[in-house]
Amino acid sequence: MRLLISDPTAVVADFGDVVSVRAEDESGCFGILERHADLLTTLPVSVVTWRHADGRTGSCAVRRGVLSVRGGREVAIAARQALLGDDPQQLEAAVLARLRDEEETERKERVAAARLHTQAIRRIMQVLRGGARELAEFTS
Repeated sequence: MRLLISDPTAVVADFGDVVSVRAEDESGCFGILERHADLLTTLPVSVVTWRHADGRTGSCAVRRGVLSVRGGREVAIAARQALLGDDPQQLEAAVLARLRDEEETERKERVAAARLHTQAIRRIMQVLRGGARELAEFTS
């Protein structure tokens, strides 16, 4: 089975000899073997692990992404950020904590931007209302 993991800047992993993949979505952990039914799901910040035909294992921390299984022979993961690692426990402890922190920072930045946007709209509305009052006073 082929496993392809990419982020916006690069192909992080591309293996053609993978026999199993383990991932996690919002409903929990799941496994994928060859001839798996077609699947499309979203991934939270999590660690994806796999096993090669020769018994080697691999793992990759992903920060939000989409996992698809096509034709039972290809697993593709497109993630916002993906970091390869040899030890899933190390990825879980160090990398996932960093990815979660980055995601929380982005969330806070989006909230702050939304607040600024709302404040700007309110100010524009105040100016427009004031301009309508001034025009009404001028014409009467």
